[in-house]
Amino acid sequence: MEENLADNSEREARPSKTKRKKEMHALQDIGESLVQLDSKRLIELGLSDTLMEAVLEAKRIRKHGALRRQMQLIGKLMRDVDAELIRKKLDLWGNPSAESTARLHQLERWRERLMADEQMQALNELGQKYPTADLQQLRTLARNAAKEKLANKAPKSFRALFHELQKIIPATDERRSEGID
Repeated sequence: MEENLADNSEREARPSKTKRKKEMHALQDIGESLVQLDSKRLIELGLSDTLMEAVLEAKRIRKHGALRRQMQLIGKLMRDVDAELIRKKLDLWGNPSAESTARLHQLERWRERLMADEQMQALNELGQKYPTADLQQLRTLARNAAKEKLANKAPKSFRALFHELQKIIPATDERRSEGID
């Protein structure tokens, strides 16, 4: 009877076959995501040589059956790596971070303020915060962007103003200058 109890506790400690299959399919899904990446991103992940070769081979395969088998191999190779680390990196690349979204919103607010600013208060404030800014160029781009908007023209200056603001306002500055509203 004691042997029977030991066998039961051993079985309970091991994951069920269904759970193991789900885990293997999850690894295979991560492998499929790896196959979709460009070579630069693959290198950034620092994959093992065998896994890297398998992923690159999967990129070359065109036949469905062969690709399916290769994806299974990649899933098997994924057991030997830290899949959670890879998953986090893929999520980071797939979803823009809150910081980058906040930066884009900050740049858009500056652009809108510059375009709507007839008294040049926003331009002066921008010049005080970022002394390296070319205020004359920003004034011209803002004026032209406002004219384009009124005339329903292509937003050439509108985009140029945004790109100029990206150059001026550093990426690490979002938290410090959020109080521009």
